[in-house]
Amino acid sequence: YLDRVNVGFAKLQMLSDLSFSNTVYGLGAGIFFLGYVIFEVPSNILLHKVGAKWWIARIMISWGVVSSAMMLARNAPQFYALRFALGAFEAGFFPGVILYLTYWYPSSRRAKAISTFMVALPIAGIIAGPASGWLMKFMDGVLELHGWQWLFVVHGLPAPLLGIVAYFTLKDRPEDAAWLTQGEKHTLRRLLSQDTTRAGHGALGSLLRDPKVYLLSLTYFLFLGASYAVVFWTPTLIKSWGVADVFVVGLLAGIPAVVCGPGSIAQAHKADEYVEIEQVLKCE
Repeated sequence: YLDRVNVGFAKLQMLSDLSFSNTVYGLGAGIFFLGYVIFEVPSNILLHKVGAKWWIARIMISWGVVSSAMMLARNAPQFYALRFALGAFEAGFFPGVILYLTYWYPSSRRAKAISTFMVALPIAGIIAGPASGWLMKFMDGVLELHGWQWLFVVHGLPAPLLGIVAYFTLKDRPEDAAWLTQGEKHTLRRLLSQDTTRAGHGALGSLLRDPKVYLLSLTYFLFLGASYAVVFWTPTLIKSWGVADVFVVGLLAGIPAVVCGPGSIAQAHKADEYVEIEQVLKCE
């Protein structure tokens, strides 16, 4: 997620160094999602076919490399191409991890597991703000690189390294986990199969006819539209309020994330409680 949000901070120096307009920046920031949308479903299908550990590792390594390569952008077409490639290489990571968690956690425990994963977003926001400001202020000119170039390099490095760790750490399915006993594996398979039976969705067509799918899709669409407007433009807004020091801008930009993290975990725990209550009532 550091790779996702760093362009909002890089904008503070990047536009003047490369003579970009706000329109060029806005199009480049948004074209990321074009590559993401095109390759998201194929990426998720491949994850299911080839296994999570290989595919998640591939995503992390490739998108970390492309994120660091953003430092090489010198004109608008190069900026657009790299942003599109970044979206294409990242596509499938978030839904892939959510899919992966469904292999391991029954529905009554899944919200907590997902919130543990998603709390990385506000944590990244807390880290990204001060780190981005520090890099752009104190690394500007080191080895004849601009601060925004160092920002892309440093923020891009952790992903490939963690991708390698993921490959050697993740197990595709509970059946592959040596640290689970046979009894634990049997219990987990039973709980997950109950979820599948209880859902009873059947074919894809029945899902596409379910109004709840479209309601949840609209809700998530509006949420993402608001959240990425904040991610991409908050540093610029803070600077426009008279904050000239980029390090201070980074510190202030991290404040919303501090509030977001605990709220996300609390909501997830409450969601799991409702699922447990609903399942008990259905059984009775």
